[in-house]
Amino acid sequence: MTASRTRTRGRAPLAALIVVAAFAAALGLWLGARHFAAPTPPPLTAAVLYPAPRALPDFKLVRADGAALTKADWSGRYTVVFFGYTSCPDVCPTTLQTFKQAWELLKRKGLADRVRIDFVSVDPQRDTPQRLGDYVHYFSPDFVAATGNDEELTKLTRALGLVYAREPDGRGGYSVDHSASAVIIDPQGRELGLFRPPLAAESLADDLERLLGWKG
Repeated sequence: MTASRTRTRGRAPLAALIVVAAFAAALGLWLGARHFAAPTPPPLTAAVLYPAPRALPDFKLVRADGAALTKADWSGRYTVVFFGYTSCPDVCPTTLQTFKQAWELLKRKGLADRVRIDFVSVDPQRDTPQRLGDYVHYFSPDFVAATGNDEELTKLTRALGLVYAREPDGRGGYSVDHSASAVIIDPQGRELGLFRPPLAAESLADDLERLLGWKG
């Protein structure tokens, strides 16, 4: 009888320990989930963010000034990248003009040093460094202009979910079809999302300001 009572009393503390351990494990999982869950992004007007940032491959392009442009250059600040070409009849100049207006708004707010805007030509055969630099810096001397060979351009655009293709124009020349979205690169050098057309300067500047204040 005595032994039976001893075993019964032994089970009670063990059951209590199991309950406490289960509660502690559940609490730990809940706190861990809260700690590691991605912060909710701010409300955005023009930008579309991916569920999770996308890692980019290493790449090497050439800037209009002759310096290299690599993945490392897209770290440390938010970068907006647009792929086009200087002979583009409409989308590229319109987009760069919108970027210029958004850039002026960011400068007035003292935020321009935390953002950069890059234009990458997908027409390296015609867009010489001189031509590319003159074209982009007409909109702003602060913008970065670059291009590269098709191997590097294709690798990068595919990783970013963009496309481009050259189409003969029937007169011995060609035009270039390309994506009209601008890519958003976060300060960790990852693709965060896109600015999709139609683009408006105020919306671009407001969204970038909100992203700058977000601890994503």
